[in-house]
Amino acid sequence: MSEAELRDFFQRYIDALNAHAFHRMTEFVHDELVMNGDPVTRKDIIAAMEGHTDAVPDFTWRVKDLAVDGDRVAARLFNRGTPAKEWFGVLPTGATIEYAEYAFHKVRDGRFYEMNYLIDTQAVERQLAV
Repeated sequence: MSEAELRDFFQRYIDALNAHAFHRMTEFVHDELVMNGDPVTRKDIIAAMEGHTDAVPDFTWRVKDLAVDGDRVAARLFNRGTPAKEWFGVLPTGATIEYAEYAFHKVRDGRFYEMNYLIDTQAVERQLAV
């Protein structure tokens, strides 16, 4: 994929996430892949996303910065939502949270085969504790 195609691909992925259209992950993620160094399946990824949006129904991902290098995509995102159910072991308070996520993904044959991310857990914990 060209740089422009990878940028478009990543934006379509984010658009599917924001629509909570996780059934579309077949377009973006291989059946088996590596996430943060561990082998996982696409079903595992979908289950995790569904868990987040079940607890935080208005959860959204917003791309702030995006870089492409060959088959690699790096993004700085801001995630936002208002927990409606217990999330990360904390009961909802009605407060909306927002935190940074840094994502580093590799693409092969038009889909992600390696996904790595880092979230600002201190910001999440601090906001959930309020």
